[in-house]
Amino acid sequence: MNDEQQQLEDIRQRIDALDQELQTLINERARCAQAVAHIKERSGTGGKVFFYRPEREAQVLRRILDRNAGPLSAEEVARLFREIMSACLALEQPMKIAYLGPEGTFTQAAALKHFGHSVISVPLGAIDEVFREVESGNAHYGVVPVENSTEGVVNHTLDTFMNSPLQICGEVEQRIHHHLLSREPDIDRIRRVYSHQQSLAQCREWLDAHLPRVERIDVSSNAEAARRAAVEEGGVAAIAGDLAAERYELPALVRNIEDEPDNTTRFLIIGKQSPGPSGKDKTSLLISAPNKPGALYRLLDPLFRHQISMTRIESRPSRRGMWDYVFFIDILGHAEDAQVAKALGELDEVSTLLKVLGSYPMAVM
Repeated sequence: MNDEQQQLEDIRQRIDALDQELQTLINERARCAQAVAHIKERSGTGGKVFFYRPEREAQVLRRILDRNAGPLSAEEVARLFREIMSACLALEQPMKIAYLGPEGTFTQAAALKHFGHSVISVPLGAIDEVFREVESGNAHYGVVPVENSTEGVVNHTLDTFMNSPLQICGEVEQRIHHHLLSREPDIDRIRRVYSHQQSLAQCREWLDAHLPRVERIDVSSNAEAARRAAVEEGGVAAIAGDLAAERYELPALVRNIEDEPDNTTRFLIIGKQSPGPSGKDKTSLLISAPNKPGALYRLLDPLFRHQISMTRIESRPSRRGMWDYVFFIDILGHAEDAQVAKALGELDEVSTLLKVLGSYPMAVM
């Protein structure tokens, strides 16, 4: 055996030893998770026991990322540890997660990114169905899209919050990469492209440049587009992501055809839980005020005076009367933070409606 072969053998033996150590430590972590579950079950006083703690998970992931020294990227390290945490949590309580389906959508990808693959994921046909599934207790949590960095807010999600008792328990930011998927070997053979209307809009410039005369057909989801491209014959393609490509076994003719390279969609985790402060949180509010001059100013003034940063504001018809609107506002901080609590108290006095939709950890990666 020469020197290089000996070096390889030494490294392989070191890897084998590390694998054994990692396996031992992961199983020890799993036993700790089981011990936590037993303590929670014994200490329960008849109320609902929450095994999943969004604020605790966010704190753990932030510490992991802070001490990451590479060579693995922060994103990859976060993904690996999420899967370990997912598997350990499944020992405490197998969780059922409802999401806007069908299988292969970006919403499913967001659900798996946040909760890991050790959950039972349940695809549903509409956003309000996801809310109802969680409200009824048939699912522990739901995942719904709320806004895209290029195409804006998902109005149906905001409107559903008006009459839902559910809380926002977390958020996921998912980079959206669109691929042209087809069984055709050549892009010149494509005659029809299926996709969701938002995906078609997010790839408009690419389509105009490369497939200007191809028919663009709007369907209910990217996954449905991929399904059609997989079963129909003759010049058919779909715009969808990696999960749909894998689910329907479609090759990517061209990858990353989105017009904006930083194209990102934000998803919300909805449930019956009110997470505690994690140290880096957001609070989402639903607010209404009388339709009078200066009404919006009076709503925003408490946030200004208490130095609360607002990250988003959207107005939507309240459906309670003509030209009556409500405002959806995201602010930095947790409702239990002193300054936020003061601002909310003053907002309650000047608004006709104030509903805290949730205080929750900001997205980690």
